[in-house]
Amino acid sequence: MTGPATPGGGPVVAPAPETRPPKVRIRPARSLAEPAILKRAALQAVVKLDPRHMIKVPVMFVVEIGSVVTTVEFAASPSVFVGLIALWLWATVLFANFAEAVAEGRGKAQADTLRRSRRETVAYRRQSDGSIQVIPATQLRAGDICEVTAGQVIPGDGDVIEGVAVVDESAVTGESAPVIRESGGDRSAVTGGTVVLSDRIVVEITSNPGETFLDRMIGLVEGASRQKTPNEVALDILIAGLTLILLVAVVTLQPMAIYSRAIQSTAVLVALFVCLAPTTIGGLLSAIGIAGMDRMVQRNVLAMSGRAVEAAGDCSTLLLDKTGTITYGNRRAAGFLPVSGASEGELAEAALVSSLADETPEGRSIVEFARGRYHLDQPDLTSCTMVPFSAETRMSGVDLAGRQVRKGAADSVRRWVGEQGGAIPNDLGPVVERIASEGATPLVVADGPRVLGVIELKDTVKQGMIERFRELRNMGIRTIMITGDNPLTAAAIAREAGVDDFLAEATPEQKVALIRREQRGGHLVAMTGDGTNDAPALAQADVGLAMNTGTQAAKEAANMVDLDSNPTKLIEVVEVAKQLLITRGSLTTFSIANDVAKYFAIIPAMFIAVYPALSVLNVTHLHNAHTAVLSAVIYNALIIPALIPLALRGVKFRPLDGAAILRRNGLLYGLGGILAPFVFIKLIDLVLTAIGLH
Repeated sequence: MTGPATPGGGPVVAPAPETRPPKVRIRPARSLAEPAILKRAALQAVVKLDPRHMIKVPVMFVVEIGSVVTTVEFAASPSVFVGLIALWLWATVLFANFAEAVAEGRGKAQADTLRRSRRETVAYRRQSDGSIQVIPATQLRAGDICEVTAGQVIPGDGDVIEGVAVVDESAVTGESAPVIRESGGDRSAVTGGTVVLSDRIVVEITSNPGETFLDRMIGLVEGASRQKTPNEVALDILIAGLTLILLVAVVTLQPMAIYSRAIQSTAVLVALFVCLAPTTIGGLLSAIGIAGMDRMVQRNVLAMSGRAVEAAGDCSTLLLDKTGTITYGNRRAAGFLPVSGASEGELAEAALVSSLADETPEGRSIVEFARGRYHLDQPDLTSCTMVPFSAETRMSGVDLAGRQVRKGAADSVRRWVGEQGGAIPNDLGPVVERIASEGATPLVVADGPRVLGVIELKDTVKQGMIERFRELRNMGIRTIMITGDNPLTAAAIAREAGVDDFLAEATPEQKVALIRREQRGGHLVAMTGDGTNDAPALAQADVGLAMNTGTQAAKEAANMVDLDSNPTKLIEVVEVAKQLLITRGSLTTFSIANDVAKYFAIIPAMFIAVYPALSVLNVTHLHNAHTAVLSAVIYNALIIPALIPLALRGVKFRPLDGAAILRRNGLLYGLGGILAPFVFIKLIDLVLTAIGLH
């Protein structure tokens, strides 16, 4: 194979397969507490002291200014009290920066590996004359055709247009089990950075540089490039407003202090502001958002924006495909129903024997069901003739010595039994009709001229789905099943699965109309899809989750892509998003409650010498004004790193409705936020007094 050495240069020989770059495995950091991440975060905490960064968080920017002011005051007139105040104010700023840097750490480490993978990958681009040009993967453009053989990295996102291969997608999705990708159908999409394990495929590139999933993932996992969501912006505005109000209140407090002959130093006023301002949530807000997005990445979901994640947390209606999402997709044996005096054991044995030659998923499920439910052994088939299923006979079975066993469609088996001289039992018809009316498929089993009974095949609801839907209902989320089945079958599956509603014989137009109807009712709607016909609905939904193996149209219409192509992932997406919102709300409640409690620690201590009556508010009996202020400043600094693990891990998610979550977290974090300062400020005061800093 030959190709140009450089753009416009002469041809060169492509490197032999054994000399090509080895595949790159992307191993995201396992823990946010890894030494490398902590070391990098400590350095970034100092770098982030840059005022151009700090101004993005107004409350922490004011704290930084206060730190500078108290440091200047200490330099002008050194004292232990002012020096300690300055030290702990700087610690407050650094701890807030450290929280954000730790949250970004995992993403930055993964982004570095992703970039390295992209730089080191080469592409074998097919030219118009059939020759192969070897170029860096970063030079590929949409429409380019590349050949990828065993051991090579797929250089970019695209569709397989020729061949079939086993692909290792663990580099991107984290899943170790290889998957098959082939031209045509719904398994043709491939992702750049994954590795071909066997055979050869030809890939048509579908994205330009900077637009690939790898590029999008890099942008997502890097917290620095993450745009704030509307809820974060609103909370930032609230925090900024409170900061401004408190700033004015503290500045105007000095005239009152002068009038009361209890003049306060600049250090005390700065400390008062820092302790009463919402510094806790201000320092953790960015980390909460970054960590929430990181949890989404850990589940191999690529969100195009933080807005989409928050919308998922607020969704009240989920649209779920039946096949492959709620059900397994293939009809499976669900029961053996004997007729005409036959026993279940006889029917199970005959069903097993007649299905051994049936290699369809349904046939294999019958064998598994018979062995698992009735503990049947493998029969001796050394002197038998297998009768495979055919479209003409619509039956399968086996001919043993002096015995013929058949299984198939009801009318086919009836006709065959008649040819054998047998009679059709009167109770067969009602059983067949009942199974069909419930949306299942009946298969009749006969042993020679004798009809033994009916096998019930149905599209089985996946294990655990009923419980998941019950949890969603408890959370106030309505589930709607989308299916192309007829209404009778759809109703039967909907009842069994426990969904709230269903749309049968669904068309793309009906899906869009359903979403719009739900949205007009004030609901945010989420749905999954993988086909071109799903694209309009994915674009209309507030949260559209496309499968990575789906069509390019579906992925472009959606605002999230599941790299695992797992249709049930939508439920996890909603849970992760709700956890993000709950965590932010809980820590905001804790922060504001903290500030309320600190009023009783600082204000009485500041003026108790002038107004002894204020001692009644000094409920924890702090030693004096200096220890009270210093204890509050130390507590205010230490509470930020103490809450970092909770901010990064997230508040534990429980499938409850909004009112129950509000009551629970309001009690836990609201009451806890009020009590914690009293307890720990008192303990710090005792320590300071014990070591003589009073």
